[in-house]
Amino acid sequence: MNTTVPLLELIRGSVVEATHSGSIAVVSADGSLLKQKGDPNTVAFLRSSAKPFQVLPFVEAGGVEHYNYTQKELSLSCASHETSQMHLDAVTALQKKVGIEEHNLQCGPHLPGDADKLREVIQQNIIPTANFNNCSGKHTSMLACAKMRGLPLENYLDLEHPIQQAILQTLAEMCSMDMKDIQIGIDGCSAPNFALPLFNASLGMARLCDPRDLSPTRAEACQKITSAMSAHPEMVGNYGEFDTELMKVAEGKIVTKRGAEGFQIVGIMPGVIHEHGVGIAIKVSDGDKSSMDDNLHTHVRVRPPVTLEILRQLGALTEAQVQALASFGPGKIIKNYAGIVTGEMRPAFKI
Repeated sequence: MNTTVPLLELIRGSVVEATHSGSIAVVSADGSLLKQKGDPNTVAFLRSSAKPFQVLPFVEAGGVEHYNYTQKELSLSCASHETSQMHLDAVTALQKKVGIEEHNLQCGPHLPGDADKLREVIQQNIIPTANFNNCSGKHTSMLACAKMRGLPLENYLDLEHPIQQAILQTLAEMCSMDMKDIQIGIDGCSAPNFALPLFNASLGMARLCDPRDLSPTRAEACQKITSAMSAHPEMVGNYGEFDTELMKVAEGKIVTKRGAEGFQIVGIMPGVIHEHGVGIAIKVSDGDKSSMDDNLHTHVRVRPPVTLEILRQLGALTEAQVQALASFGPGKIIKNYAGIVTGEMRPAFKI
């Protein structure tokens, strides 16, 4: 079974011109499937939604204390940052603190997502380096973990490296899976990435936000990660980016992390909509669509409005909070380049 359902419709005139489909799983930390749409057992790569789990073994092993990480630096370790100057300065400072060099990172470079920095790169013909990669915080902390444990740095991305094995084992435990049942691929940043059912990804996120049944050491590590992301959401994405703005508006009650190709993971703290923490995993089948406007700002079409509609239907956001995020959805009026209204975008599901 791999049944998808319509999640978002685009209407031009009175005609549905485009439909984006996918699946949703909503799971509590006690393992209950609370809500679903489509197939909650859809297997999908977490992509960058895996980052809070990828830093967990480092935090659990005492890495925050060993290197005296600030909350901002821990949040950066979970980030798909947009490479603003703020992010570049932070990752450079973290590498100096850890005692590694930018050339140790094997993630490769790419252009900034931050409009101001992208404009500067174009105008000044700057050649991006590894720190420009939106995964540079994650890679810096992987290297920090390897260095702390006295392990080699040159092959830190190999799946058999102890750092990557610890990540895989921790993810499997958090998501109630056997390591061998998690499918492995190579991410855009060259690190191993993980494909697993939406149900299990949701469960892992619920436990990250509500680790009461985990060991004391792991529970403390989970709380450090979610607290850091909530305290410094600007490091996770960027000012104006959906993950960042949602966490700002939610004021510590929601943690969220986007992934490439239409993946999104959300965690809701215990007591907000359920006695336990709740995880949400979303997979948009077509991989989602992004576009850049005339001001060099990138907009993602599907995941933000779908996420907001799920949270609205669950009662995880107040009406005032939904309105504060209205630029992302759930419904939007669509205008053309001349400013003429041509249609609307609206959610197409009820959970």
